[in-house]
Amino acid sequence: MDVLIGTLLLCSVVGVYVVCSLYLLHNPCLLHKRKKLKFHCRHISHRGGSGEKIENTMEAFTHAVDVCTEMLEMDCHLTLDGCVVVSHDKNLSRQSGCDKTISSLRFQDLPLYKERLEVTFYVGHYSTGKDREFVLLEDVFKKFPNMPILLEIKENNDLLIKKVSCLVKQYGRESITVWGSEESEVMAKCQKQNPSIPYFFTVRRTILLLLLFCTGLLPFVPLGESVLLFYLPQIINRTYIPEESYLKNRFVVYLLQKVAMRKSLLDHLTKRGLQVQLFVCNEESDIEAAFAVGATGVLTDYPTLLSDYLRKHPLPPPPAFY
Repeated sequence: MDVLIGTLLLCSVVGVYVVCSLYLLHNPCLLHKRKKLKFHCRHISHRGGSGEKIENTMEAFTHAVDVCTEMLEMDCHLTLDGCVVVSHDKNLSRQSGCDKTISSLRFQDLPLYKERLEVTFYVGHYSTGKDREFVLLEDVFKKFPNMPILLEIKENNDLLIKKVSCLVKQYGRESITVWGSEESEVMAKCQKQNPSIPYFFTVRRTILLLLLFCTGLLPFVPLGESVLLFYLPQIINRTYIPEESYLKNRFVVYLLQKVAMRKSLLDHLTKRGLQVQLFVCNEESDIEAAFAVGATGVLTDYPTLLSDYLRKHPLPPPPAFY
């Protein structure tokens, strides 16, 4: 009898938990205050649109803005003389052919980009452009004062974090800049340096997010992040050949697709006021798949392609709370 009562009690508790979890998954604002960001970006130009112009150059950023991008994505490093420079790589070999790190050179001594540069997320495709110069983050802020920017801190460098924070403050961009790092230690330093700048999920926090979702705990847990950046799994090992060995495993990619690309998960985050941005979509079928699963925005190396897609397939207006 005691065993039966215990079993019934356990089943009742589990049943209540499941019902509450499912209800709050679809109605998260009963428990959490909805985030109200100052931007809602569907069109994000990865490295300024590295498929149409040389990545991270002022020409690339200007071209992306001209074709109606809504956000510029970029990364930054610190030069030997303390300048915050926009660059994806720490070492300049891939971008310029110069086997030196950015931190070992003064800004004025940085080499030019290669005349022809392969698009990282579209293997076998190359970009060219008239502009091949590295740019200062400050110059980007000056030229595009009202453009939302997604900024990744690529080094665990306290001075770099402090200087980026100071530039964001100086140009009044705290409400339209999202920053962060894949590394938890770097992200913690960013939050401590300037807690008012919205930030995105680290790799560790993304894994935790997926575990919370799979166990039904996510609706009960507060989230400090404002943006989730995630691969669109179907591009991996097709248009994008990853360096990480685990991503070359087809089963891992299959799991990412099945676990992370759940519309209920993305809709839940959206209802909580977060933005979900999937990357890097360089073909129309990938753009379509990203929006179909519930992405609020798409990162692309081809801003003209994404602009054309959005004109042909207009999306519903963003929720009024943005």
